[in-house]
Amino acid sequence: MQIKEVPIEQVLKMRQEVMYPNLSIEELRLQDDPTGKHIGLYVEDELVSVISVFLEHDVMRFRKFATQTHLQGKGYGTRLLVHVMKMAEELRCRKVWCHARVSAKGFYGKYGMKPVGDTWYSHGIAFVKMEKASGIEVIPAIDIIGGKCVRLTQGDYEQKKVYNEHPLEVAKEFEDAGLQRLHLVDLDGAKDGAVKNWKVLETIAGKTKLVIDFGGGIKTGNDVDIVLNSGAAMATIGSIAVKKGELFLSWLQAYGADKFLLGADVKEEKIAVGGWLETTDIWVYDFIGEYLQKGVKQVFCTDVGKDGLLEGPSLDLYRNILGKFPGLHFIASGGVSVIDDVYQLADIGCSGVIIGKAIYEGRITLQELAGI
Repeated sequence: MQIKEVPIEQVLKMRQEVMYPNLSIEELRLQDDPTGKHIGLYVEDELVSVISVFLEHDVMRFRKFATQTHLQGKGYGTRLLVHVMKMAEELRCRKVWCHARVSAKGFYGKYGMKPVGDTWYSHGIAFVKMEKASGIEVIPAIDIIGGKCVRLTQGDYEQKKVYNEHPLEVAKEFEDAGLQRLHLVDLDGAKDGAVKNWKVLETIAGKTKLVIDFGGGIKTGNDVDIVLNSGAAMATIGSIAVKKGELFLSWLQAYGADKFLLGADVKEEKIAVGGWLETTDIWVYDFIGEYLQKGVKQVFCTDVGKDGLLEGPSLDLYRNILGKFPGLHFIASGGVSVIDDVYQLADIGCSGVIIGKAIYEGRITLQELAGI
């Protein structure tokens, strides 16, 4: 078996034989065929399967994927598609997509591709767009003060801006755009040292299907109970893990590590607490390493100097963390200002990214995020 480039005329012949026998070769010729790379799988010098690949910057599209009818179901097409997916990885493509027959959704789904948009028909056949994106999970943020959706700049309560008086409306917009996670922060609770806006959590959890992590003011086991019983999938823990490690460890044992999202707020690689006003002597690497050994599953990190400034994320910091903890489910937070920031975070290995101000200020659209 051999995989190599194929002359376009052979590809056209295969398209006709397998896909559209009632159309002429010229009718099947695509305008951009000359710009594509046409790849075929050969078995004993017989062309068995073909695919045409088109690259535009860091997005790969493949078209007219076809396997000889009498040889279908033998794994040849699978091997050719795996070859193309590896090509996309080597070229660091942030997205791979195709227009697929609806009947083939299950096949493409095995390779992480998902249907996007509506179904349409061509030549009496139902089609849908299938795509595999960077793999990074987008987690929009809603910060709450007085029951309203706000954003702060660098954690400063004096630099507060109200974006919507009804957080549920914002959450529903996220859900309607296809996003599945939500980072919900009780800023009143964080300031007062006790959970305050649990009713907002309860409302959003009850009226959306978003997977919510909730933080702010969680100081006692009773606070954890309130948060989890109000619909949060995870309680976000920061300062307690720094100042009262034994208490946090008792929660990990009592509730399970999967019920907590560990937050590491960082200033010059040192952990910051108390609304970012106090910097400790704890290196972020020591902090993360200690709790990974205790069973923590997910960690998010916010560079205090970047949050709310829309100046770009701390790529070097995150790259260093991921280098020290390969395989860590790591979520970046703070500084994201344009969609390319998200792709850069995906490239360095981040599992997720929390985005707030860039969405509310219109720097990144929900449509862009839905395509990731």
